Amino acid sequence: MTVLIVGGSGFLGTELVRQASAAGYVTAATYATRPGSVAEATWYDLDLRDEGRVEEVVASLAPCLIINASSGSADWAVTAEGPIRLAVTAAKHNCRLVHVSSDAVFSGTRVHYDESCLPDPLSPYGAAKAAAETGIRLLAPDAAIARTSLIIGGIQSEHVRLVHDLATGCRTGSLFTDDIRCPVHVGDLAAALLELASTDARGVHHLAGPDAVSRHGLGVLIAQRDGLDASRLPEGLRAATALPGALDVRLDCRATQVKLRTRLRGVHEFL
Repeated sequence: MTVLIVGGSGFLGTELVRQASAAGYVTAATYATRPGSVAEATWYDLDLRDEGRVEEVVASLAPCLIINASSGSADWAVTAEGPIRLAVTAAKHNCRLVHVSSDAVFSGTRVHYDESCLPDPLSPYGAAKAAAETGIRLLAPDAAIARTSLIIGGIQSEHVRLVHDLATGCRTGSLFTDDIRCPVHVGDLAAALLELASTDARGVHHLAGPDAVSRHGLGVLIAQRDGLDASRLPEGLRAATALPGALDVRLDCRATQVKLRTRLRGVHEFL
């Protein structure tokens, strides 16, 4: 069974490639700039804006499963249109598709969001992610869409790097005390995605940790784990900035969690 990890050189993608290879899958992965570090995988360059290249890669591999872990930030052509191209191609070649989405699709107005809640994004990134979800559900209705939150692990995580840089004075900025999410460990998330992919689940699923924490609170936990001085982490209020996006978004993952053997740990446990 061949598994294709799109965005395999990224933080989540690297862990997906590692776990898929360890589980005995024939693993292929794509990259936008340079191949990833997992030697067991076969690497392919792929720009999701290039419809012809998407078709070429999928047709040549004929994977049973495609997991899209790519991230194009607020680039509409990559983050919104790219996954839709991938969904069309996956459906054409009868490939199982699991697409990784984000809690950024929500405004935070209601704070707690389960899988039945409709997207109402406030940021360009959230709007692009919401558009991708809509297109995938329409064009590949058998696909599974997994919304997640802040992905935490080692220093490869952008959130962990930020905490290290702020604590050591390598970067200026602040960690918001009013910006609340439900972080998830990268290993837990990758395992849950692979397990979800092995089922016939379709539609939207939530995969995040059960603990809600502010960005600053998360930073303190990371600093304590890594032996940094947490008192050096500057605090701030997101509400006092012009940054677009929600303040408090908590994914309710209970409906998805009961279907999985993989346990999504809370940040207070894994940190």
